[in-house]
Amino acid sequence: MGIGLSTQGVNLNRLPGWDKHSYGYHGDDGHSFCSSGTGQPYGPTFTTGDVIGCCVNLIDNTCFYTKNGHSLGIAFTDLPPNLYPTVGLQTPGEVVDANFGQSPFVFDIEDYIREWRTKIQAQIERFPVAGDWQSIIQRMVSSYLVHHGYCSTAEAFAKSTDQTVQEELASIKNRQRIQKLVLAGRMGEAIETTQQLYPNLLERNPNLFFTLKVRQFIEMVNGTDSEVRCLGGRSPKSQDSYSGSDSNCSNGVISNKSHQSHSRSKHQPSSLNVTELNSINMTMSQQINSYTSNDVEMETDHYSNGFAAASSNGFLNGSTKHDNELEECDTEMGLL
Repeated sequence: MGIGLSTQGVNLNRLPGWDKHSYGYHGDDGHSFCSSGTGQPYGPTFTTGDVIGCCVNLIDNTCFYTKNGHSLGIAFTDLPPNLYPTVGLQTPGEVVDANFGQSPFVFDIEDYIREWRTKIQAQIERFPVAGDWQSIIQRMVSSYLVHHGYCSTAEAFAKSTDQTVQEELASIKNRQRIQKLVLAGRMGEAIETTQQLYPNLLERNPNLFFTLKVRQFIEMVNGTDSEVRCLGGRSPKSQDSYSGSDSNCSNGVISNKSHQSHSRSKHQPSSLNVTELNSINMTMSQQINSYTSNDVEMETDHYSNGFAAASSNGFLNGSTKHDNELEECDTEMGLL
């Protein structure tokens, strides 16, 4: 009988350890076989009634065997990944009972785990840290805040620790704005803002651009993207609304300026009443089922199939709590 490990595709008509990428401990002679027909003396023989354990250490890629709860020492080193437990039988009528954890092991595996945990903890404590370890931790925290776009926190943390922010605050705010647009489901504006602030970025990363366009399509189907909310408004670059364009829609708000072109006075964007929406629905019934006056602006509460959601976790079909934060971000960007 041979007990060991093997990779996928090894000949199962031979005992483990005889073929390449196969490892085994044989009971007739107590030898260990490492991808070879020639074995090496390893441990005692085993027979009927013995409990043989095979333990693979994934930390150092070694394997050791146990007999009746006692370790026999390391048998194999530098093991490859993706090994499968293998048992080979030669004598007719042999029966083996395998235990993969459904019942307690004879060998104290928990004590072995605690031993290795203590060993690794000691290695961590002995690891030398060059220079001032506090400054290293502070730089790690600062880089985390900058990476995730927490510009205000990063600035305050830099002042309190007497260090400089690793990225310009304007760049952090730009990334933060794009992130909020994506979380709000306003993918068209996110794409156009990215193209304006980071030219050629999407061209150099076609997979990223494709992912954003797929998400934009999903938001359009859900009715949360600006292109759908603006009742057909378009912008030159991304076919979506964006502040500064000549479209009748800006950031999800429909202006009545085109309906009152004869007037020279400037009007603030206002919501359409039910009568105007009904007339619009007559011409766009193939694309949009229904709109209410609250649908003109990107409202905080999300409406699904005509029913208002009682609560929101901030990420429901693209309509999130970030809309108000986007306005604050716009104000901050205008002050830079």
